[in-house]
Amino acid sequence: MDYDRQCMSDRIRSVLTARIFDGTLKAGDRLVELEIAREFDTSQTPVREAFRELESLRLVDCVPYRGTRVREISEREMVEAYTVRGALEQLAAELAAPLLQGDVTEIRQSLGLIHAAAREGDIEAYARHNMDFHRAIVVASDNEVLIHSWERLAFEARVRLHLRRHNEPNLSLRALEHDPVVDALEIGDGKTAGRLLREHAESCKHRWCERVRDADSQTDTNSPDVQQMNASCLS
Repeated sequence: MDYDRQCMSDRIRSVLTARIFDGTLKAGDRLVELEIAREFDTSQTPVREAFRELESLRLVDCVPYRGTRVREISEREMVEAYTVRGALEQLAAELAAPLLQGDVTEIRQSLGLIHAAAREGDIEAYARHNMDFHRAIVVASDNEVLIHSWERLAFEARVRLHLRRHNEPNLSLRALEHDPVVDALEIGDGKTAGRLLREHAESCKHRWCERVRDADSQTDTNSPDVQQMNASCLS
């Protein structure tokens, strides 16, 4: 029974995640336990479990007595998350390089898929393979605390949602930023691979900042939220 409940919880989480990614469920939309339980012909228990998992991925907010809603990933949060991601991936590369030296087959396969998705302009595939690439390096660090911290950033969700919102006209150029990372890991040069990953995260952050500043030109630049975001982007 517990196994069946877990399978149902995983199925509900997967379906709701897909709906958030493809825009069927938008920021602010409420998720009603009873309605979802009826849709999947199940009890509310696996629905609650799915909600908890979605909350851990920072895709929803669960507020007691107020319900569960799809959360908005703010531009400020995106910028701050890229800063943390860069630091974590730099450390991951330094730890992983000695273990990956001479054998980066899996990572090169992910890299090839990133380039293929970029050529086709397939945002969904690019986001998926991009996360597989970065996750493989983090997992290769063999540091459970680091891996857990990186996973908590839920970057696959962030990348998919923000690529949809802003579009990325230069996917092929972005894909090329990954090539020298693999080359460095292959020869066991963790310092170079780590530096490149941190620089990649910083360049992503600055691209988001440019979009934020463009959006700010059409909003109240004197508001506290805008001023805080501009400060983050300029740091």
